[in-house]
Amino acid sequence: MSAQASPNTAPSTSAPPAIVMRGIQKHFGPVWANRDIDLTVDKASIHGIIGENGAGKSTLMSVLYGFYQADDGTIAIDGKEVKIANSTQAIALGVGMVHQHFMLVEPLSALENILLGAEDSWSLDVSKSKAREKLQAISERFGLSVPLDEPVGELPVGVQQRVEILKALYRQANILILDEPTGVLTPQEADQLFEVLRDLKNQGVTILIITHKLREIMHITDNVSVMRQGAMVAHRKTAETSAEELAELMVGRPVAKEVAREPANVGPTRLSARDLSYKDSKGITRLDNVSLELKAGEIVGIAGVSGNGQTELLKILSGEIRANGGGNITLCGDTKDSSVEYSHKNYPDPAQLRLKGVGHVPEDRLGQGLLKNFTMQESAILGYDREPRLGTRFSLIPKKVKALTLDLIRAFDVRPSLPEIRSANMSGGNQQKLIIAREMEHHPKILLIGQPTRGVDVGAIELIYKEIMKARDAGTAILVVSVELDEILTLSDRILVMNQGRITGELTAKEADPRTIGMLMASNTAMQTETSAKTSVQKKG
Repeated sequence: MSAQASPNTAPSTSAPPAIVMRGIQKHFGPVWANRDIDLTVDKASIHGIIGENGAGKSTLMSVLYGFYQADDGTIAIDGKEVKIANSTQAIALGVGMVHQHFMLVEPLSALENILLGAEDSWSLDVSKSKAREKLQAISERFGLSVPLDEPVGELPVGVQQRVEILKALYRQANILILDEPTGVLTPQEADQLFEVLRDLKNQGVTILIITHKLREIMHITDNVSVMRQGAMVAHRKTAETSAEELAELMVGRPVAKEVAREPANVGPTRLSARDLSYKDSKGITRLDNVSLELKAGEIVGIAGVSGNGQTELLKILSGEIRANGGGNITLCGDTKDSSVEYSHKNYPDPAQLRLKGVGHVPEDRLGQGLLKNFTMQESAILGYDREPRLGTRFSLIPKKVKALTLDLIRAFDVRPSLPEIRSANMSGGNQQKLIIAREMEHHPKILLIGQPTRGVDVGAIELIYKEIMKARDAGTAILVVSVELDEILTLSDRILVMNQGRITGELTAKEADPRTIGMLMASNTAMQTETSAKTSVQKKG
């Protein structure tokens, strides 16, 4: 089908659709987030909403949930037109939403988080007693077991998401909206989530998923709607489309499946780490004698299931935390005399590292990459605000800051192109593009990147990959940490596999394949033996 085809309405059934939205319009000042949107969602189905970052997906679902009010248009639930002025009214109508960034109070237990705002007694203890029985029944019905009495901040992120889903079901939601539900999940956690969603659907729950991951759309949804630049451009039955067609519909042009790459022109070592070890606040070893080198003109990928030390390694190399268990790091200059070795005790902080040519794209973009209450142009210079080109010793020059921000916007297609907009009002993907643009604009000697395309659409992924390759070819030494194995295989010249805080294997791009990396992730002795034998044969051949 052509990417220019007009939207097709969902087929009528004997029962009224779960949701019908007609002529929805929403703007924020001069920016139109939704223009004349029509959407029909069948009852007891899984419906995907896809589009580029900033296409208006989350805004449309926020209108359905009552977080925003549409400037125009109508909404019908189960065949009855309704007015949804706030989320309380949405919940009363059976609409629940699990946000991309969970709305949980970490010190409280899972049970207390589920109850928060829905207590049915003046006594919290009485409410908890009543709720526990009800939640156990819901958990058994939908296969959503969670430890109700554990502090939610101590639970794995996949379990935290289950708490959010239980919170919606406890409030009797029969329409469930999930915004980027797998953005922070491991592949295993994502698979578990999909099983839960299928069970929910089979028991009559209608599910809407906002996501950028086309593979997931093809795997889990019944129908999919595509948005582009605030408009709805297509509706498809999932079985009658393809990931390639959906990508073209999202972006408005064909999207390259592979990133063009030349063989790496590997130069001298830029960073050398030896025997890095780290224990967390509970005394648990997260890094165990990890050593690695980053060379100019090379991309090193770190593969592994989330929680196996990759995050701690990235934080240590970027100066955010100290390797409190020991180790040394050498920042290597162009000559031996310009190289500096640091122990774990005196390693530079992030500000000092930036001056030494170390760029950093953190895994947590909202917590570390930018400040959500800052404007886009303030986030665009975060960490680099004392550069002489931006002002004097005493103050910034607004015109220069704005000009730099506009350059970054153009280079990375950041949307909306409004330097004054608050960072919190940008989509997650556009936040990511701004952070990467900011770090690459300084042409770092070493670039540390955590989860480069988390929550980013296919068009932006293509752009980010090209820019990473461009930086490599210009001589930057690059470290990429990603839970997306396909991403590691696409980008890396050399791959290090981590398991339980250790590097369990090292492979060149030619040696690497999903099975080999998977065995190293498992870190089983027999598997390592098989992998070593295979690698040895490949090297001899």
